[in-house]
Amino acid sequence: MQPPQRYASLVDDPDAFQAACERPLPSVVRVNTLKTTAERARDALDAQGVGYEATDWHPGVLKLHERGPGTSWPYFHGWLHGQEEVSTLPALALDPQPGEAVWDACAAPGSKATQLAALMDDEGVVIGNDNNLGRLSALRHNAERLGVTNLAVTNQDARNFSLKPFGDRTREEKRIEQFDRALVDAPCSCEGTIRKNPDAFEEWSLGHVEGVAGVQKGILRRAVDATRPGGTVVYATCTFAPEENEAVLDHVLGGGDCELRAWEPPAGFGTDPGVTEWQGDTYDPSVELAHRVYPHRNDTGGFFCAKLEVTV
Repeated sequence: MQPPQRYASLVDDPDAFQAACERPLPSVVRVNTLKTTAERARDALDAQGVGYEATDWHPGVLKLHERGPGTSWPYFHGWLHGQEEVSTLPALALDPQPGEAVWDACAAPGSKATQLAALMDDEGVVIGNDNNLGRLSALRHNAERLGVTNLAVTNQDARNFSLKPFGDRTREEKRIEQFDRALVDAPCSCEGTIRKNPDAFEEWSLGHVEGVAGVQKGILRRAVDATRPGGTVVYATCTFAPEENEAVLDHVLGGGDCELRAWEPPAGFGTDPGVTEWQGDTYDPSVELAHRVYPHRNDTGGFFCAKLEVTV
């Protein structure tokens, strides 16, 4: 059985879930606080006659009445960045602080990496990595347009990421040996992007789900290993498949060096808990602390987000 029918048993309203999957995704922008404030951005859109409405859960996330945010001067000057509403959640969950060393394991094209930099007031360092060399140009372009200066870009396989370029195992004064926080927005089967990629379900196969799950486990394992004890790792995907979500968490929790932590999205953004059973498989009970986002709950794309603490 293929999505969305495959997940009907997981949602509260299967008909509303399927109907939402068939609607186009609203056009959304995030206010870039490195260059302006939400109030000034809204004033600029008003002056341009660009229709919008603020989401009821985040003052800096605006839904546009028409598509095409790149045609307004606030966007051109880096005040705004087109970013899917639900994809702002992982950076909020990670909660990076100014001065920290933060790793974005799969960073291109840079929406979340630049959001992390903004949350850090452009202080400290964000290491934006991606194994796709072609997508790194978009990451660099977005960082420059948005005024981000604390971003270092790398092109490595995240499963075997090396800190050697940052002075690991040397006597360099500013070497980075471990991260304070890490974000793994993993490559996935992209089921939750159906509202902006109408062929996402047509290209779906269980073989792809199972194959990409192996990659996801490897990247999340490396993120836990590369983060200091007491540090935070956030795992996210834009898919519904438990094989790519709770099963990946269950695999990494089996290492005994990290634990799921409770995290609540901002008030007004509805989610569902992670599932502990799926098609005969059972997962660690703590995966219920993860958040599933179904499109009909907030008129967004589909998503999955979990917060872990490294314990050893």
